[in-house]
Parts: sequence; C-alpha cells; structure tokens
Amino acid sequence: MVFYLGFSGTPVPVTEGYDIGDVATDFSLINIDGNKVSLSDFMEAKGFLLIFTCNTCPYAVKYEDRIIALDKKYKSKGVPVIAINPNNPDKQPGDSFAKMKSRAAAKGFTFPYLLDEGQKVYPEYGATRTPHVYLLEKTPEGNIVRYIGAIDDNYQNESLVKEKFVENAVDAMLAGNDIGVTKTRAIGCRIKV
Repeated sequence: MVFYLGFSGTPVPVTEGYDIGDVATDFSLINIDGNKVSLSDFMEAKGFLLIFTCNTCPYAVKYEDRIIALDKKYKSKGVPVIAINPNNPDKQPGDSFAKMKSRAAAKGFTFPYLLDEGQKVYPEYGATRTPHVYLLEKTPEGNIVRYIGAIDDNYQNESLVKEKFVENAVDAMLAGNDIGVTKTRAIGCRIKV
C-alpha cells in the first residue's frame, strides 16, 4: 500500500478506491444505536446511498437536511441512505461516537450513522471528502457502484441548485436507464486521519 503524509505528519493510505461498475465490498460497522450494520442486513434494498459524512465539516452540516430528505424520498423505493463518519475522532474530537449520537438525535437522522472505526472502509471506497456519495445498485453479482461524487451542484444554498446529481442518478437507476452523470467532484472537507 502507498502512503502520503497527512497534515499532522501521519502516514495516510492512498487508494484508488472504486470506479463506476466495480463491485463494492460489504462491511460491518457500529451504528449510533450500538448495533453493527452491514449492507447485507437490508434484504429488500434495490441499492444504497452510501454517504461519507461527519458532524464537524461545514459542507457536511450544510448537506444534512438534504441527506435526510434523500433518505425519506428513496428509502421507501428501496434505496436507503447509509451514512458513515470516516474521520478519526482522536484528530477531530467533534466526530467522536458520543458526538455522533448527539448530532443524529438533534437532527432527527432517519438512517444509520456508522463510525468507520480504525478508518478501514473509506479508503476501500476511495472517499476523500465529507460529504462523498456512492450510489450502489444491488445485483446478483453484488453491490455495483453506479455514481460517485457530490449530492448536487450548490452546497451553500439548496434553492440555487441546478443539478441534483444524486437524485438524477437514483431515478435513472430505478427506472433501468443509463445514468447521465456518473462522476462528479465531491466538495467538502478532507477526511481527518
């Protein structure tokens, strides 16, 4: 594995992560309710909106209501949100497990909010920022990556959004159509390692 030095001088693994069409591996991470969660737990799911996010990044905070709305819109259609906090709580105390519980309760999260303990999952996916979205389609071959990137084109103001990348991708996937835009640049804070 290749490493680069993070801001603190800590070695950070560099991975390419997944690309469109790759099969994403499952994981088992602890949820804020104390239970472990895996993608395989969602027997009826057609896919997943896997979103690497956190409590402390201003970009992630700006997107919280939109992430809740995505879960409300698509969970009933078989594509639930699974949120994963990839930050190292030793480097970012505001992203501790206790603070994750508090934040989820305060915002009324309707989806699992998982801690990437030991920071093992985010490098596999290739996530670099919070928020960073991966749309997975559940198939007999496994969970296929269909979209990677940003939620939409305006983190600052939802009313000024022109392109809803995630919604367009999920709608196309559910309709059995090709996804027009499969990759965008995730806008947000670097993951803290």
